[in-house]
Amino acid sequence: MKGLRGRVASFDRGARLLMANQFAINLGFYMLMPYLADHLAHGLGLAAWAVGLVLGLRNFSQQGMFLIGGTLADRYGCKPMIIAGCALRTVAFGLLALASVLPALIAASVLTGLAGALFNPAVRGYLAEEAGEERRVEAFALFNVFYQAGILVGPLAGLALLAWDFRAVCAASAIVFGILAVLQANALPARPPARRGAEPAWRAVVAEWRLIAANRSFLLFAAAMAGSYVLAFQVYLALPLRARELFGERAGWATGAVFAVSALAGLVGQMKLTTWARRTLSGPRAIVYGLVGMGAAFVPLLAGVHDSAAGPVVGGLALVLCAVMLAWGGALLYPFEMDTLVRLAGDRLVATYYGAYSTASGIAVSLGNLAVGALFDTGVAWLPWTVLAATGLGCAAAVAGLHRSGHLVARPAVVGAPG
Repeated sequence: MKGLRGRVASFDRGARLLMANQFAINLGFYMLMPYLADHLAHGLGLAAWAVGLVLGLRNFSQQGMFLIGGTLADRYGCKPMIIAGCALRTVAFGLLALASVLPALIAASVLTGLAGALFNPAVRGYLAEEAGEERRVEAFALFNVFYQAGILVGPLAGLALLAWDFRAVCAASAIVFGILAVLQANALPARPPARRGAEPAWRAVVAEWRLIAANRSFLLFAAAMAGSYVLAFQVYLALPLRARELFGERAGWATGAVFAVSALAGLVGQMKLTTWARRTLSGPRAIVYGLVGMGAAFVPLLAGVHDSAAGPVVGGLALVLCAVMLAWGGALLYPFEMDTLVRLAGDRLVATYYGAYSTASGIAVSLGNLAVGALFDTGVAWLPWTVLAATGLGCAAAVAGLHRSGHLVARPAVVGAPG
């Protein structure tokens, strides 16, 4: 812990504040979101289709608007977008506490997603600039420690507040984001955006987006990495489905335990894995190793799928092992993945690149989850885990191929490019 504090303290105030900010963002978010579906279905009595609509619109409004949020951060500064996102989520969670009819719930859900689209690319773009090329990998590794800590603590805090009422959870989450908005406004150093030309904003934005669309290396890297986000999301989809098969009505407790183990494994392993990788691997090789680990995470779930005698003990251990391996694989690749994005961007329009990358990842997760659900519906017990494992290996092979062909070499800044 002392080593972690020392590493965090070695960064400037802006970077330290962003790390603490991300812990609080995840604390406030995961305090509420894991319990929202149950509140909508049982607390408010909404039909299943309405619950799906509310949750789906939240995800769509966030993933679909990441590119817009990143563009705004590059044009008007990361700090204003971070403040606006936190303030907007304060309003959204406050509305969730009061809303009881579908239109109000939809409005709150969309605002929640839009808030995330505003501050997520801005935070990463600001951190990349604040840390500088030499310390970017370390900064993003520490950032992920705070990120995972928020995921670990948030649901526990929400569970405690549920003893009062769901409105108490919403109010607490809103207060967290309100405090964050005030804190960022007063304490986060401003980083003005690059000087703009005299051309209309819309024309400059179109030019910037065309520049990104023409960046073949970035597009190929985003495509190669898309599967990793599908794999990471299976903590919310495939693993709970397997827990239901193993534990029946007790699946909720098993899923919660797996979720906690995943967050704890990422929290504990992040800095050890990053230190080891920086000492022994290049950035692209670290990403490849992480993808292989994420794919291999699903191999233990093949054990016992045909053997009913294996029972919930072996199946439960396989779930835990899968969650740990997924977390460690993701922790290994994440800081190098973020650093690679900055390099491929040529250190320009970084927030916009992050936004475009996140939008592509969100689309991949949506399509991938449909495919995973269809694989479960086939009734072939081994098929989902085999396909997921192969996805990880396929992504690793794709990134390795990009590295060999020189696509992951840092791009020079384009002279005369928008920015």
